Amino acid sequence: MTSAAPVSITGTGLFTPAESISNAELAASLTLSVDAWNEEHAAAIEAGELTARAHPDEAFIEKASGIASRFVMEKSGVLDPERMRPRLPLRGEDELGIQAEMAIPAIHEALAQAGRTPKDVDAVIVGCSNLQRAYPAVAIEIQHALGARGWAFDMNVACSSATFSIQNAVDALRNGSASCVVVANPEITSGHNNFELRDHHFIFGDACTALVLERTDDASATATHPRWDVVGSRLATQFSNNIRNDFGFLNDSEEGEHDPHALVFRQNGQAVFKEVCPLVVGHITGHLADLATEASDVRRFWLHQANLKMNQLIAKGVLGRVPDADEAPVILDEYANTSSAGSVIAFHKHRADLEAGDLGVICSFGAGYSVGSVVVRRA
Repeated sequence: MTSAAPVSITGTGLFTPAESISNAELAASLTLSVDAWNEEHAAAIEAGELTARAHPDEAFIEKASGIASRFVMEKSGVLDPERMRPRLPLRGEDELGIQAEMAIPAIHEALAQAGRTPKDVDAVIVGCSNLQRAYPAVAIEIQHALGARGWAFDMNVACSSATFSIQNAVDALRNGSASCVVVANPEITSGHNNFELRDHHFIFGDACTALVLERTDDASATATHPRWDVVGSRLATQFSNNIRNDFGFLNDSEEGEHDPHALVFRQNGQAVFKEVCPLVVGHITGHLADLATEASDVRRFWLHQANLKMNQLIAKGVLGRVPDADEAPVILDEYANTSSAGSVIAFHKHRADLEAGDLGVICSFGAGYSVGSVVVRRA
């Protein structure tokens, strides 16, 4: 959609956890876990009742995904062969929640870039793939911790939550229901990943991004970074079960227990690759065409950071050739897949060298299926 009322991104922020895990560390812990599981179930494996679990391959991980390491909120639990999941204890109701804790520093960085303070904020939108609770909204907790006014809400469109949040912010600014909107994407993907299975254990990392959006005419003269004017934004969804996460108390078994292998993240990777890539290519090319813009006019594509080959194929489908790292920068090697935060991390880290008038596309895609694209121009 486009509108006569211009809206701009005036600041971005990034929270990176203190702890990281290399592919070597991850593969070593899974190897111990696999050996223990196979030994425990040796009789059933011998009888053909179970299939032995496969060992991880450090070299394969980077070759297949482009991922070399990932940041996590808690490392020791993930690398414990007897646990294989982060230790994220439930906090007291009088303590700041972990997602709010991640969001606050990212938001303060974004506000500083925009030349704004929390008192200027009158809307907070939290978009992420996994929320720590149903209610009260994490966004309202963040609003309270910031000392912001107005309203706040949470939303979930999996890996597209950031671009869908941006669209909601743009709409709020254009219809007058807000004058300064903060979008935060606190992604704790490690809490919903199955680190015990080779096909999934290397994919995800944790991070939080934040953006400040304002009507262009209201942008502060004290901003420390150039603003990015929103040329157009577009969303699309198409139902698919090929990426799914059923984790939640409503999905317990009749016995009151749940199978974590069945409920947490899982995907049919080959089907996702085959179906999502053309879906995203068609989405971006259609969006650009409606804006009377050629793909060759786009200086940079900040794509969802899910898989290196996937990003290369999508960029090739849009441009008609394989992109170079400057045209479609990658942060997968350092951050892994941070769900909705990925494309915003790429935008946050790889935009300073663009010149006034340059166009870029922030694009996300993932479970749903969902696709969101935001075309921006450096002011």
